[in-house]
Parts: sequence; structure tokens; C-alpha cells
Amino acid sequence: APVAIAPAAPAPVAPEPVAEPEVEPTRTLLPAHAAADTTSAVDGAPAAASVLLDTPPVPAAAGDALVLRGVTKRFGSTHAVDGIDLTVPAGTFYGLVGPNGAGKTTTLSMIAGLLEPDRGTIHIGGVDAAAKPLAVKRLMGVLPDRLRTFDRLTGRQLLYYYGVLRKLPPAVVESRTADLARAFDLEDALGRSVSDYSAGMLKKVMLAGALIHSPRLLVLDEPFEAVDPVSSAIILDILSTYVAHGGTVILSSHGMDLVERVCTRVAVIVAGQVLAEGTVAEVRGELTLEQRFVELAGGLSDVEGLEWLHTFSD
Repeated sequence: APVAIAPAAPAPVAPEPVAEPEVEPTRTLLPAHAAADTTSAVDGAPAAASVLLDTPPVPAAAGDALVLRGVTKRFGSTHAVDGIDLTVPAGTFYGLVGPNGAGKTTTLSMIAGLLEPDRGTIHIGGVDAAAKPLAVKRLMGVLPDRLRTFDRLTGRQLLYYYGVLRKLPPAVVESRTADLARAFDLEDALGRSVSDYSAGMLKKVMLAGALIHSPRLLVLDEPFEAVDPVSSAIILDILSTYVAHGGTVILSSHGMDLVERVCTRVAVIVAGQVLAEGTVAEVRGELTLEQRFVELAGGLSDVEGLEWLHTFSD
């Protein structure tokens, strides 16, 4: 129901608290923009309630989810990222690949707002990240490279924290926590401290936290690293469903087979520059993606001089 606005009182009085809209628990994990135009980012909440949640009104997904132009980042004399241009259409699974130290993490950190570019522009959903940093952060879910979390919290407490930090009503946080725990196979782990989690479980709960507010864009740095095959399949299924309903994922990965199998488009970054970009078929040509990657990254290293490795010490 629409939120009623009381007429102005003759004297200043403290406003009565507005009751949160009654929310029916959801059982699907979809990006907010996949819902009908009459609903807000909160499942089942009327559009007028978006003001209460401090959620900016966003048009239906169309065009480009992410656009980088001339983005540059230096650390001292090192050009970590050197004038990168990228365009990520909405509703795509976009892979960012490159050798260690190529600038992938720096690029994703700038997209996520964790680093500020020295030059260039970043637009997310048509919004200038430099001009409206808080607005673009509302549109994103982020899984950083080096996971840092509050080790003394349980998994349930951590997801609750993520939800209320995104200004979701507690009832919605609890409902979505249950959905995410079931989807990520974390139901038995939510009561335990995250300090007791394995690397794979920690990655899953952090990814669940990145999804809890139903973002338009997911920025994931090595989401499958240190994750067992069963958990990888679960994560991939969730992300594929998310993209199929209009969400956008940009991820970095060293798993060329996985990128080749699931990504719509891919960019190969070497020494802070994009050397190839396009659909997976366009980038790989007649080769496999791994062969093309090795070719662009400079080929195999020279093993001459390591003949001593062919003999063994006693």
C-alpha cells in the first residue's frame, strides 16, 4: 500500500515511525531489476516503500551495465592499469583474465570503489562512479580478492550485518538469509563462527553477503579459488540463474576452461592493458582460450639452464 504522508503540524513534533511494509518471504534469488516495475528492490514491497529503504529508483536493465574509459592507476612508477577501456553489456557473464600482476585485481577494485583511478571514468548502470559513489555502490555486490571479515561473528550474524548495512528491513534479511543458506548449502554452518569456516565455506558466505541486497552488478575476484568442485557447481548454478534473469557478473579467474564454458565475453589483460576483448569465440579464434591466453601473455618461459633439475641429489 502507498505510504501515507501526514499534513504539516502547527508545531514541530517528532514524526511517528513508519511501519515497514509487510514482506512475503521469497524463494528465488533474482536481481532487483528483474521484478515488475511496480515493486522495489525488496521482495513484494510497493515501489513507494523504496524511499524508506533509501534505495535509488533505477530503470529496467538495458544497455551497458559497466563502462570504463581510459581508466589508469599507478603505484609509484608502476602502471598497474594503463588506460583500460571496457564495456560490459547488462545481462552478461564477463570474464577478466590475465597473468599474475596483470592488473585484474586493481581493475576490479576500482570498479568496486575500493580504489580511486588516477584518470579515466567508470559508469555503472549509467551512473558516474566518481560523481555518485554511494549510488553506484547500491547497485553492486562485491567479492574481493583477499577476504576480510569479522571472525567472531557467526555466519548468520555476518549475513544479518550485510543485510542491514544495505538498509534492508530485518524481516527481509532473515528471509533472504534462509534462502541463501539453503542455496549455498550453508544451513548447518550458520550458527558457527566464520573463523571456523574452511576457505571454500568462507567464500560462499561472503558471496551470499554480496547477493543479499539483490544487486544489478556482481564484481567477483577469483570466486572459484579454493572452492571444492561441488561448491563450485553450486556457485556457478546460482550465478548462471542470476545472469539469466538480467543480472550482470564480471569476474576474474585463472580457470580458462571455466571462463570459456560460462562467460559471454572476455577481456585479456597483460601489463595493465587490454590485449584482446570480445566474445569468447572472437578472442580465442582457432585456438583454445588457454592457448590464446598464453600467446598474448608472452608464451612459455625459457627453461634453458635448468638441466640440473634432470639429475637428482642423493
